[in-house]
Amino acid sequence: MKGVKETIITSVLLIVAGVLLGFTSQSSETPLRQSFDHFPLHIGPWQGQELGIDAPVLQVLRVDDYMMRQYWNGRGASIGLYVGYYKSMRQGATYHSPKNCLPGSGWSFLKTGMTSLQIPDQSEPVTVNAFIIQKGLDKQLVLYWYQDRGRIITSEYWAKIYMVIDAMLKQRTDGAFVRLTVPFASEEEAAVLQRGKTFAEAIFPLLQGYLPN
Repeated sequence: MKGVKETIITSVLLIVAGVLLGFTSQSSETPLRQSFDHFPLHIGPWQGQELGIDAPVLQVLRVDDYMMRQYWNGRGASIGLYVGYYKSMRQGATYHSPKNCLPGSGWSFLKTGMTSLQIPDQSEPVTVNAFIIQKGLDKQLVLYWYQDRGRIITSEYWAKIYMVIDAMLKQRTDGAFVRLTVPFASEEEAAVLQRGKTFAEAIFPLLQGYLPN
């Protein structure tokens, strides 16, 4: 019963948010501080490669800028990094929740939850989503968060509510979706999680030079 109430409340909030957003004044477009082309390919022991995204997928994502990278260390481990940025999300261009996209791509959720990142110069830990997913024999750890106008948000619902508030008060609806994927097989999940967190903690300060506050 509690879950049903939460679903109803969430649905009502999203409907109200959509209505309010329709009445707000036109928000301006906020560009990146600098292009993702300058984001480092070498991060600590990790060496990266730009993969790009096929044109049909970009048409669905409707991002204004993005990076799709794969990083490898000297021991054969890899981590995928995707950041999609929107200068304005008023016209229907917005990020897609992994909770909806992953099942549609054949992935199932083994575990869902959150984890904390320890970021230098941050007084409090940064909380991000942490999922374990599986498709066939393939397993992945997925870390992701929404980085919108200086906020780090784990809930797509709250991301939309904050978007409405900022559209009204700041005339801004820019935002980014940040996702790390860590493939693994028989390795202990704790070790995989630690590897993903360490990489996330390394890129987090770097992203501040690209994403607007």
